[in-house]
Amino acid sequence: MKNWPNPFIEQRADPYILRHQESYYFIASVPEYDRLEIRRSATLEGLRDAQPVVVWRKPDSGPMSQLIWAPELHEIDGTWYIYFAASHTHDLDALGMFQHRMFALECAESDPLTGKWQEKGQIKTPLDTFALDATTFHHQGKRWYLWAQKDPEIKGNTNLYLAELANPWTLKGQPVRLSQPEFDWECRGFLVNEGPAVLFHGDKLFVSYSASATDENYCMGLLWIDINADPLRPENWHKAPQPVFRTSYENRQYGPG
Repeated sequence: MKNWPNPFIEQRADPYILRHQESYYFIASVPEYDRLEIRRSATLEGLRDAQPVVVWRKPDSGPMSQLIWAPELHEIDGTWYIYFAASHTHDLDALGMFQHRMFALECAESDPLTGKWQEKGQIKTPLDTFALDATTFHHQGKRWYLWAQKDPEIKGNTNLYLAELANPWTLKGQPVRLSQPEFDWECRGFLVNEGPAVLFHGDKLFVSYSASATDENYCMGLLWIDINADPLRPENWHKAPQPVFRTSYENRQYGPG
């Protein structure tokens, strides 16, 4: 596409696009925060007009009954998974945070738009606190889980954590903290590291992430590690001292977090 439209798809926060076989898949938060829907297209630009298919709706009560946020669609060893965050209430907790936890759905059929999705439950971490924005990747022969979460002992909102997976909905071993808000550009409005995404290039593994409040201060930071280094050793990770994307008033592009 020579002229990329921005916004690409309106009224869809937390967008995630997966390229699988000969198709592109799109999933995102919807304004009602009440369902999960997937679009599919043979081309990237075709996702704009592709018909959304609702694959799951929130129940009336329970831990997944409110504020469905930040879904991602993944194909793992022939089975489809959706990671997402949800809460049981709109109320804030004692720390002043929303009460989201992370959950997984599974579809064992070949077509994620028509197949049956089953609830695999909460993906539990050692911290029983606000958590969201999970993603997954395969590296060094292992399946990994990367997410954002509040630590009551650390000032601010969310940090980034990494753990190995025993299966697609269960952590294996103790998570490690990869990053927390420390630079000024990560602490504007709110102290936030969230929305991690994994990129492999050359001999490096990169993690981009969003920082600061979700307004014109929203921006993107970058972590990286040598591809052969142990990702569970925080000292192996490097962090860019400046954001890689930030608001450009000249180009009228705001909050690229």
